[in-house]
Amino acid sequence: MTIQVDPETGFKTFNTRAALATDKIAGRGYAVVDDQALKDLPEPPVGAVFNAEEQAKYRNFKEARRGAADYIPMEGEFSRYLEDVYSAAPVERESLDDECEILVVGAGFAGLLLWHKLREAGFNDVRFCEKGGDVGGTWYWNRYPGIACDVEAYSYLPLLEEMGYVPSMKFASGFEILEYCQKLAEKFGFYDHCLFHTTVEKTVWDESSGRWSVYTDRGDLMKARHVILANGILTTPKLARIDGMEKYQGDSFHTSRWNYHVDLKGKRVGIIGTGATAVQAVPELSKIVDELYVFQRTPSSVDVRDQRETTQEERTAWADEPGWAKARRARFAKISTGRSAIKANDDYLAGKVPDFKERKEHAEQLSAEEMIQKNLESNFRIMEQIRARVDAVVEDPKTAASLKPYYPYGCKRPTFHDEYLPTFNRPNVTLVDTAPQGVREITEHGIVHDGVEYPLDVLIYATGFQWMATSTFNMIEGRDGQTLNGKWQSEGTKTFLGIHSHGFPNLFIVSGPQGGGGSFNFTNAIEEHGDYIVWMLSTIREQGAKIVDVRKEPEERYAEHCRNADINSAPLRDCISYYNGEGNAEPGSLAYYGGGNWHKIRIEAQASLEPYLFESGD
Repeated sequence: MTIQVDPETGFKTFNTRAALATDKIAGRGYAVVDDQALKDLPEPPVGAVFNAEEQAKYRNFKEARRGAADYIPMEGEFSRYLEDVYSAAPVERESLDDECEILVVGAGFAGLLLWHKLREAGFNDVRFCEKGGDVGGTWYWNRYPGIACDVEAYSYLPLLEEMGYVPSMKFASGFEILEYCQKLAEKFGFYDHCLFHTTVEKTVWDESSGRWSVYTDRGDLMKARHVILANGILTTPKLARIDGMEKYQGDSFHTSRWNYHVDLKGKRVGIIGTGATAVQAVPELSKIVDELYVFQRTPSSVDVRDQRETTQEERTAWADEPGWAKARRARFAKISTGRSAIKANDDYLAGKVPDFKERKEHAEQLSAEEMIQKNLESNFRIMEQIRARVDAVVEDPKTAASLKPYYPYGCKRPTFHDEYLPTFNRPNVTLVDTAPQGVREITEHGIVHDGVEYPLDVLIYATGFQWMATSTFNMIEGRDGQTLNGKWQSEGTKTFLGIHSHGFPNLFIVSGPQGGGGSFNFTNAIEEHGDYIVWMLSTIREQGAKIVDVRKEPEERYAEHCRNADINSAPLRDCISYYNGEGNAEPGSLAYYGGGNWHKIRIEAQASLEPYLFESGD
């Protein structure tokens, strides 16, 4: 495998065993910003208290947007937004009709880590299916200018010691992460086990053989003893439903399929959406285009990034410190939640101090209600700082007012950038505030809002992804012909640890609904899931079994635990976001908010084996 840089264009050229990617890859992710004023948050206003008046302001902000989110599937004329623009046409191959012990769906970090762990545990009969043309998952599909990871690279990138690799920046560019995934795949022989450009369309349990029948869009029918869903939680892009969008005559694409063949220089460009993707892409777009219109329904909370290059001192120290990255990942995982966790004290992460913040002892144990209120007060002060930052950076008062978010910190995905807010001081950038209902009309020539038409040469959709989309779960048919999604629709979402679901033997879900791990560092969470799955596969062998299912009673208890954890912590997420299904999800049906309790439940299950039903099979 070679990864080269064209000396004339500076674009990266990817030439892998899987496919030939486009040669028009640009963007370096977060840049280092010299202006210190952009890297400091203002102090919270004196006397800032989350009282009833402020709570009402938050609630009104949310209720005004209720029902505004309406998304459509990328089907029919909109299916072009799903096309793989990064790879050459799929290599022709014969359809497969064979067997393997383990089949894994997905070749992102979850798939790569699973292969490494399975291989070490002696499981070699493993096959992967990946709809893209190469490894990387999120980092394969998302290649927009400015893409970077919000978790520090020294903790986010797994297996750094094994790879002998040190990230170039504290917050790695998405392109560096993609290259790293490719290096992992090459080093550990992943490419020999993966079917690229292959989408799993249906997976059916065969009781008589004790195997899954796996059908793909390439005509494959593969039998597998175990199936692992490692295809991620943000895999299917979504489009907002907007009247007339099919009429638009200019170039258009979704940010997850960035079309570098469209020349943006000197163009009038519109981007719909101001979430995590747009916060990273907008500053880069503003440097290229003639006019940029940013269409915003709900502002993001934009915290300080303070990017920096990895120092030579760090490189030297880590070269002489075996296990430095594993230790740093472990310390990172111990940090609980919230902004302090994301910013993380470097001295603590580097092991130079015993803790990352001063611990305060309370004279008496706080009740759950008191703890929530305490957290709301702290949360409010953080958001006041973020809003004050907007006023300090953005020159136009009207634009600044529109960019201020009024919801709890972490309610919507927090963002970090030191160039995003100053972008709105540029003369070629216009914020079009479409609150509370969003863009409602698109014409042949552009976007119409409040009776004003904004003519555009290029329209970019930064409208995000379906979170934990049901399409994957619809294709899983377990015992008695029941689909996984059908079960969850009729009974409510029920899993054990988010990994098993009763009636679906030998099926494992990585980072699905109710999946835990207690860390916002996604690669750490999927590593925890991977360790557990490999343990379970080894345990099945030790038990002399072929099949494992989870008992119904432990599943019921765990699902109720997830529901209660969601309800109890709901005040901290009192808004509308993809975290809660745009406000429509049942408590406990999506994310897990139980913190370290997931690990406690997991450890107890592994020690007792009580939740599991082992069967001999054939």
